[in-house]
Amino acid sequence: MLSTLTELIHIITGLFRSSAALQLEILALRHQINILQRQKPKRPTFSRRDKLFWVWLSRRWSGWKSALVIIKPATVVKWHKQGFKLYWKWKSQPKRPGRPRIPKEVRDLIRKMSRENPLWGAPRIHGELLKLGYDIGETSVSKYMLKPDKPPSQTWRTFLDNHVNQIVAMDFFTIPTIFFKVLHVLILIDHDRRRIIHFNVTTNPTSAWVVQQICEAFPWDSAPRFLLHDRDPLFMASQHSLKAMGIETLITAPGSPWQNAIAERMIGSCRRECFDHIIVLNEEHLRQRLGEYVDYYHQRTHLGLAKDSPVHRPIQHKESGDVIVFPVLGGLHHRYERIAA
Repeated sequence: MLSTLTELIHIITGLFRSSAALQLEILALRHQINILQRQKPKRPTFSRRDKLFWVWLSRRWSGWKSALVIIKPATVVKWHKQGFKLYWKWKSQPKRPGRPRIPKEVRDLIRKMSRENPLWGAPRIHGELLKLGYDIGETSVSKYMLKPDKPPSQTWRTFLDNHVNQIVAMDFFTIPTIFFKVLHVLILIDHDRRRIIHFNVTTNPTSAWVVQQICEAFPWDSAPRFLLHDRDPLFMASQHSLKAMGIETLITAPGSPWQNAIAERMIGSCRRECFDHIIVLNEEHLRQRLGEYVDYYHQRTHLGLAKDSPVHRPIQHKESGDVIVFPVLGGLHHRYERIAA
C-alpha cells in the first residue's frame, strides 16, 4: 500500500515538472548508460569530456543529484573545483611573454666569443655585442656563456704564436751508412719560418759537442729565449751551459713527440723526401746530401706557412720570363723559377 502511494506521488510530481527538467534528467540518465555501454570494467572511468558534461549539468539543473547513479555528487563537486583551478590558471596567463627569446645566431656568437677569449667575462662580451648591434642584456650573456671547468687560461697555440719568433727546436735523428755505421744528425729549426738554423753530423755525440753546435748556431748575442727539446740525456746534460747563454729550455713530456712537432715534421720530411731514397756512403757524403736537401727545403712551399717557403719567394708572373727547371738531389726533386730569356 505504501509503495503504491509512493509511485502515485512520483507520477503526480512528474506531471508538474517542466519539460526542460525532464529532458535534462533523461539526458543525464542516457549519458550514464552510454558510459556503461562504452566501457565494461568493474569500475567505469570518465573521460575529460564526461567530467565537463557533469560540471555543466550541475550549473544548469538544480536537480542533477537525483539523476546520479554510477557516481557520487561529491565526485562532480571535485571535478568542478579542478575545472575552476584550470580555468583560472588559463585566465591568469600573461597576454604577452616576458623578454623576447635570444636568437640562435646571438647565442652561438656568445659561446664562440667565450670559447675564443677565455680571459673575457660577461661585461666584455656584452660590450662587444653592443658594438656589433646586438641589444641584449648582460644577464643573458652570462646565461649563454660557456662555463669552463678549469680557471681561464690561454691555449698552447696562443702561447706559441706570441713567442714563435723566440722559439727554436732541436732534435737528433740517425742515418745508417752503406756499411751499417750509424751517423747522428743534430738539427736546430726555428718556429717562426721553419728555417733550419744549423745542422751537423757526428759519429759520437756528446753533451760538449751539443753545446758547441748551439754556440755555432747562435754566435754573439743571437741566442733565442726558448729552446725546445726532448729528454735526450745529451740535451739534459747541457742544461747548465744553456742557462749560462741565457736560453730557457722547454722540455717535452716523456713519449710525447707531438710536443716538438715542427722538428719531428722536418725530420720526417727529410727521411721521406731524401734519405729513404739514398744510400749514405760516409759522414762527408751525408753532410753534402743533407746540405743540398736543406737548401731545397728552404725553397719549397710548406702548408704551415700558407704555401710559402721558409725563405720567402715572391710570386713570379708570366711577364718575368719562361719557367726553368733545376734538378735537386740528382733529379729526385726539382725547383722551378721564371727567368727572362
